[in-house]
Amino acid sequence: MSCTLSPENTTTITMIHDSLARPDDPRINGVAKGVSGEATTAAPIAQTRRTLPAICYELRGKIDAFLREDITDDDVLRSVQAQVGVSMGVIEEALRRYGPNNLSLSYNGGKDCLVLLILILACLPAWDALPVAPVSSDAISDDPQSAGPLPPTSEPTELSRPLQSIYIVSAHPFAEVEEFVEKSAQEYHLDLKRYALPMRPALEAYLKDRPAVKAIFLGTRRTDPHGEFLSHFNPTDSGWPQFMRIHPVIDWHYVEIWAFIRHLEIPFCELYNRGFTSLGGVTDTRPNPALAVGGDASKFRPAYELRDDDEERLGRDR
Repeated sequence: MSCTLSPENTTTITMIHDSLARPDDPRINGVAKGVSGEATTAAPIAQTRRTLPAICYELRGKIDAFLREDITDDDVLRSVQAQVGVSMGVIEEALRRYGPNNLSLSYNGGKDCLVLLILILACLPAWDALPVAPVSSDAISDDPQSAGPLPPTSEPTELSRPLQSIYIVSAHPFAEVEEFVEKSAQEYHLDLKRYALPMRPALEAYLKDRPAVKAIFLGTRRTDPHGEFLSHFNPTDSGWPQFMRIHPVIDWHYVEIWAFIRHLEIPFCELYNRGFTSLGGVTDTRPNPALAVGGDASKFRPAYELRDDDEERLGRDR
């Protein structure tokens, strides 16, 4: 595959918990183990829909606090701190080059694009009042510096504007994934467009519907299919709809993804608590056999207990 694609008034809503699981889901045992083994209690999901600016500033505060933590006894969390710094730098570069109005996110509710979504939202406050460089015709380049610092416009970024996003629906989607995508898109104010099409025609349709989009954030990681040779910025290949692919989490490891989600207490799709480690469709995805409990194929440990990148897709047929 040549193109890898692995909310302003406050309104009261009732959150459906069945597919918005917290780290160490309290529905399992109430109190669970944290990343380093300490007991933690997951915070309840908010019952009111917060404004997008409030969410962005809260996430920025949480991430800044995490980056300031003096972590001496957890190698994974220390590496996550470094990864966050790199990823936020890539996101900020993308914002400088394109501006939010020309950017979109590929979002399917999976763990990797969830981490990416949180990082993007956390980067928006710093850009709210800054001028944005106009996108030139040569902005689609594999060199993030090739466009250079273009003259800024006088229009500020609108933090309250929902983040554009595309959801390419699996041919046989899990109901839990569909519900999580819907609820998380609402919670995080995503301007989400759904396409129940194969990837290439879905992208063609999306760019026709959103012609201003020049670049799309992807949650692809190095160990994903076709991810081995990608960099932070890659234009699409010949024959594909033309846009810049941006991969801020390309070098994250599996354990780092889960350490970030659990340490920041980010709600995630409940399938991960059932042993699923990579989410595709109902017909080609099952719980990861490496997480089977005592050889019993009916009981599985949660996804965040897997350690090896190479075992992540053992529950996928493709």
